[in-house]
Amino acid sequence: GAMAEERALAMVTCTAPVNIAVIKYWGKRDNDLILPINSSLSVTLHQDQLKTTTTAAASRDFAEDRLWLNGEEADVGHPRLQACLREVRRLARKRRGGSAEDVAPLNLSYKIHIATENNFPTAAGLASSAAGYACLVSALARLYGVEGELSEVARRGSGSACRSMLGGFVQWQRGERPDGRDSLAQQVAPETHWPELRVLVLVVSGEKKQVGSTAGMQTSVDTSPLLKHRAEAVVPERLALMMRHIHERDFEGFGQLTMKDSNQFHATCLDTFPPIFYLNDLSRQIIALAHRFNAHHGRTKVAYTFDAGPNAVIFTLADTVAEFVEVVRRSFPPATNGDQFVRGLPVDSASLPEELLTAVVTEPVPGAVRYILHTKPGPGPQLLDDPSQHLLGADGLPRRCT
Repeated sequence: GAMAEERALAMVTCTAPVNIAVIKYWGKRDNDLILPINSSLSVTLHQDQLKTTTTAAASRDFAEDRLWLNGEEADVGHPRLQACLREVRRLARKRRGGSAEDVAPLNLSYKIHIATENNFPTAAGLASSAAGYACLVSALARLYGVEGELSEVARRGSGSACRSMLGGFVQWQRGERPDGRDSLAQQVAPETHWPELRVLVLVVSGEKKQVGSTAGMQTSVDTSPLLKHRAEAVVPERLALMMRHIHERDFEGFGQLTMKDSNQFHATCLDTFPPIFYLNDLSRQIIALAHRFNAHHGRTKVAYTFDAGPNAVIFTLADTVAEFVEVVRRSFPPATNGDQFVRGLPVDSASLPEELLTAVVTEPVPGAVRYILHTKPGPGPQLLDDPSQHLLGADGLPRRCT
């Protein structure tokens, strides 16, 4: 039969999650393909609290490719964005080698409009590039009717984005091939595997970090002997151990290893020349607080990890959340009257025993923590079926002007 007429305007909206690495990725062996020097493992966070939403539209009426970030027009020519677009179109071309489709395929020469926004402050040092590229790739793949292995495409946007293509507990396998075809994300366990696990993000400062991840990790690869030792000798063993702790839901093992790996990552930053400091005084106070809290209880009840920035991410179990949040509130009393100090999932109030206060809360630093976000592990990217949720209107322009 004759080809159906090509669709004049096609539009798709997806959401994607943030992920937090518990075995860190730091250092590339190939900068263009974004191939890591070591495998990594992360926890995907729930999109009710942290997510990126992206709408991608294609139309024969669009004069040029355009991009909007949080309502502001941005440079669509960014090399990593272009790499993702190129890869998705390549897969679409490959897939079309003769298969009869129900829906007429989208003309690959149509220009596209992309709008993306985060439901969390981009500057807060939360992994917005991981969620952003995972979301972009999910939306583009849906737009062009591409299925299958997409973590490799997302990796071309931002290394850690490949891990945001899956929910729950995710391993990014380093891979061996020079072309990167085996450098992929794999789910270790779904988000339902460990229902009691909770995550507290302690947002300490919305400042932009001094050294970006891309530049920082390159300097580390070039100058840090510790990083080389970490990638070759330390990480492979830790990765196997971490997967076992997750499978067994062993919080003691999981928590200790998470803290050790975070500390070693920051040690490699310090071992970089000139040194890189992502942690600040407040980060170090939170680390000390966590250790005092665990020592008081005689076991690992909370575990911290820090990415390339000063915000603490605390893993804990549901039964510890209320008490630890109160400890944080006493240690870093909110500047205002405490409204919106705790965001996300509800937190019960807790009264602290006197001996815990004495042992754990030493010298309060008012206003140091801006807020605590309470969340938990969650699923991978989602397709939004409701057309009212599109960020672009029928004219292909942003709906809400900010």
